[in-house]
Amino acid sequence: MEVKIGVQHAPREIVLESGQTAEEVEQSVADALAGKAQLLSLTDDKGRKVLVPADRIAYVEIGEPTTRRVGFGAL
Repeated sequence: MEVKIGVQHAPREIVLESGQTAEEVEQSVADALAGKAQLLSLTDDKGRKVLVPADRIAYVEIGEPTTRRVGFGAL
């Protein structure tokens, strides 16, 4: 699923494809914003970890789960 994270004072958002469910991502964000964690920590599909300071999070957009398309599309 695609996750977009807006960071304060940063010109671009962070975009990653995560294997986590929407509920897991939402819980991680809620924990970070509630002060239970100083960092928002998410892992992408390739195993890379993204860390964002909780006090710098502007917004988090959680997209729909991605599905792999098979075949060719006509233009």
